Amino acid sequence: MGKRWLVPVSLAAAALIATGCGSSSTTGNTGAGSGSHSSAATSGNALKTAKIGGTTVLTDSKGFTLYWFVPDTSTTSKCTSSECVKFWPPVVGPVTAGAGVTGTLGTISRPDGSTQATWNGHPLYTFKGDTAPGQTNGNGQNVNGGVWHEVTLSGAPAPASSSGGGGGGGYGY
Repeated sequence: MGKRWLVPVSLAAAALIATGCGSSSTTGNTGAGSGSHSSAATSGNALKTAKIGGTTVLTDSKGFTLYWFVPDTSTTSKCTSSECVKFWPPVVGPVTAGAGVTGTLGTISRPDGSTQATWNGHPLYTFKGDTAPGQTNGNGQNVNGGVWHEVTLSGAPAPASSSGGGGGGGYGY
């Protein structure tokens, strides 16, 4: 990397660190913003809903399904190893609620100092195996020490996925 990139990259890294510092919080956000299907997403992501396989699920702004991890708590992510985060990128917070999104949005601080978005007290993730919007390939997977579920808004178990590869019952909150 040339010297001319050093200052902008350093400033960007400092900005990420500054936004990642803080304590856990819970807020009822509403509004809009932009998002990304990666752990490098910027603050201000707008979450939305989509009907996938007959079930209304929470998605990022690009339509990628969001997941929750059974071992997590309302204040702690248990997906912290590099192997886990590689396949289950945490959704960077804070996030805002787009049309149709109900529930309480908030954030937690991760062990690396970054901020992760939560919905109704559950840390949110995307899944690397979902390569297009509308897929639920991570639903029902039992890996990294626990089961992963798509976030359903109904509170009822999700039917088996018909979008390719996602099986199991995704339990809502």
